[in-house]
Amino acid sequence: MSGTPKIYRYQSLTTLERKIRSDVKDVHCVMLYAYNRTGKTRLSMEFKNQGKRKGNGTPDTLYFNAYTEDLFVWHNDLDADRDRHLKINENSAFFKGLTELALDETIAGYLSRYADFEFDIDYSRWVVTFRQGDDDRIKISRGEENIFIWCMFMAICERVIDGHPSYKWVKHLYIDDPISSLDDNNAIAVACDLAALLRKAAARRDTNGGQDLLRTVFSSHHALFFNVMCNELGRTREDQEKVTLKRYFLHRSDSEAVFTLRATGDTPYFHHVAILAELQRCLRSDTLYTYHFNALRSILEKTASFFGHKDLSICLAGLEDEALYNRALNLLSHGKYAINEPVEMVDDNKELFRKIFNDVLNRFQFALPELVPETTPQRTHP
Repeated sequence: MSGTPKIYRYQSLTTLERKIRSDVKDVHCVMLYAYNRTGKTRLSMEFKNQGKRKGNGTPDTLYFNAYTEDLFVWHNDLDADRDRHLKINENSAFFKGLTELALDETIAGYLSRYADFEFDIDYSRWVVTFRQGDDDRIKISRGEENIFIWCMFMAICERVIDGHPSYKWVKHLYIDDPISSLDDNNAIAVACDLAALLRKAAARRDTNGGQDLLRTVFSSHHALFFNVMCNELGRTREDQEKVTLKRYFLHRSDSEAVFTLRATGDTPYFHHVAILAELQRCLRSDTLYTYHFNALRSILEKTASFFGHKDLSICLAGLEDEALYNRALNLLSHGKYAINEPVEMVDDNKELFRKIFNDVLNRFQFALPELVPETTPQRTHP
C-alpha cells in the first residue's frame, strides 16, 4: 500500500516557486494539475521572474501562458477595412532571434494539423497576415489566433531543443494551460504533439553527445489534457529514454492564502466513464473519427491504472482478438489529427473500434450515464 499522499503547504508564491524549481532539477518534467483561479499563471510568472533575478537580468525560462497571447495585438484597420494584421511585440525575449530562425515552415507544419488557413510574417514590420484560399488579410477567430500563437511557440521550442544560439539562455520551458479553449476531443491531438516535443527536450544532447536536458514545468486545469499528457509522457517506449516526472495536485482555497501541493503518482482524476459515454454516443450515430482511438486508449490506460497495472494490455488479456486489439490500439492511436477538420475513420476501422469498445464494455460492465433519456409522449388535446 502506498499510503496517503504527502501534502506540502506553502504560504506564498515565492516559497511554492522554490519547491517547483528544486523539484525540476531532479526530473525531466514537473506536472501540476489545478483548478482555475488557483494561481497557475502567477506561479509561472514567479518562476520566470526568479530565474531572471538569479541570472542578474538574464532569463532562463521560455514560457507559454496567458501573457504570451498578449504579445500579439490585432490591427483591424477600421477605416479602410483592408490592412488587417496581427502585430508582434518584438521587444519580448520570447521573439529573441526570431528573424534568424527560419520558423515559417515549422510553424506551417504544426498549423496544418489543426487549421485550414495560412499565414505570412513580415519581419521588417513585425506583423502577421492571414489568408485562406483567394482571400488575403483575413481576420481569424480568437480560437484560431490562439492556435497560431501555440504553433509559433512549438516551432520556437524546436529550435531551442536543436540548440540554436539565439536561445542558448533557455534552461527551462514553463507551459501553462496551452490552448485551454479546445474541446476534449481536440485537446487529445494537441496533448500528443506536446508530449512528443517534451520527450525531445528530455533527450537533448550537447555537441559532444553528453546530456543537456531541457527541463519543463507543465500546468493545466483541463483534466483530460492533463491525463493524456501524463499517459503519453509516463509510457516507457523501447526506442526512447524514460521521461522522469513529478506530478502534483495544486490547490488553494478561497478562504486561505495557503497553497497546497499533493503528490500523486497517477493522474488526479479518472474521467473515463464520461468519455466512454461520449464514445458510445459516437458509435450510435456512426460519427467516429481517427482521434477516437486515442480517447479509447487513454480510457484503457486509466482502467489498468485503477486496477494497479501499468500497461493497458491487462484490459484486453483473454479476449478472443487480444493480439489484434493490442496491435490496433498501438498503431492507430499515434497519428496526427486535424482540429478544425477531423478525419472520419474508414469503415474497417469503425468496425474494429466497435468490436474493441463492446468487448471492453462487456468485460468491465461500466455503468454509463443514460445518453438518450426516455421521454414521455406529450398528450395532445383536441
